[in-house]
Amino acid sequence: MSSNLKVLQVIPKLGYGGAETGCYDIAHYLPENGCKSFIVTSGGELLKFVDKNKVKVFRLPVQSKNPILILINAIILTFIILINNISIIHARSRAPAWSCLIASKITSRKFVTTFHGTYNFKSNLKKLYNSVMVRSDLIIAGSNFIFSHIKENYSNYLNQKKKLLVVFRGINVDYFDPTTKLETEEKKLLKQWEIEKDKKIILLPGRLTTWKGQEVFIEAINLANIELGYEAFYAVILGSDQGRDLYKKKLIRLSEQYRLTKQLRFIDHCKDMALAYKVSDIIVSASIEPEAFGRVSVEAQSMEKPIIASNIGGSNETVIDEKTGYLFKAGDAKSLSQKILKTLTIDETQLKLIGVEGRKNIVQKFNVEKMCFSTYSEYKRLIN
Repeated sequence: MSSNLKVLQVIPKLGYGGAETGCYDIAHYLPENGCKSFIVTSGGELLKFVDKNKVKVFRLPVQSKNPILILINAIILTFIILINNISIIHARSRAPAWSCLIASKITSRKFVTTFHGTYNFKSNLKKLYNSVMVRSDLIIAGSNFIFSHIKENYSNYLNQKKKLLVVFRGINVDYFDPTTKLETEEKKLLKQWEIEKDKKIILLPGRLTTWKGQEVFIEAINLANIELGYEAFYAVILGSDQGRDLYKKKLIRLSEQYRLTKQLRFIDHCKDMALAYKVSDIIVSASIEPEAFGRVSVEAQSMEKPIIASNIGGSNETVIDEKTGYLFKAGDAKSLSQKILKTLTIDETQLKLIGVEGRKNIVQKFNVEKMCFSTYSEYKRLIN
């Protein structure tokens, strides 16, 4: 069966997000298990790392929400499916999912979707648009939180013939491994960040957008400083504004208001995120809206770092409170500051234990091999 299994994944852009890296990982896992692997995408930075000898890539404007382009994409996908004798079509976003749904009906092929986030639905029309993600033969939720979200909001579109299950997202625990980083690399990165390692470093990774909680983080730092009476640590906000320059200016003004300019660094990019975690002492995920999965919490634990995360969304499932990290009340700067102060005062032996437990948690439950194997197994069940 494996050698006959041909999977076509369709994703708007192949960037560095959770959906994209999941697509990339599955695409390369399949050929290692005797399957044929195909990707349809409009482009993306991750595309240059795809092994073209193992994975066949088609470029189509599947990122477009234009109904005419969605229909044209559906027709082209139909030809790709028939010519390559595709067994399973796997869509990872709403616009391409509509094209895939049409193509799957025409070709009578099995259709899979991965529900990656809590898509907003302020109108019935938007909810109808989102519903394409539950119109497949197999619906994969990336966390129990997303599973519950689907059952709660899209039950009208679910029926007994459709299978809905959770396949936790996974990360590459070999890449996010603290033992792989050299001291010379760490020193080089700290020099780039203009930080002397004479104090602990608190890192908040994530693109600059209001729901990622950078404002709450800055307010929490200020409260921690007031409580301590001095600047006991450095803080780093790591992430691109992706064109949201007004929001970044707002954050800078807030840091100036609290007189944090010497203590707080704004870093746009870091090519080696594992290294960014390694040089840091405490990692924070301060999202004020639920994360579907929350890669920061998982990556931090894999790097044996204590994580302080909002008590909403996926972090409730990935962080074991008081054991691999700490959960704080989402959107509450005081709650976050208290967890920061608590983590700062923990002795090194306890911190090391938290790190060890964190990595054990991720290796057992959220590693990429487990995610790929679970998805591959479901593909085989679907065909059988």
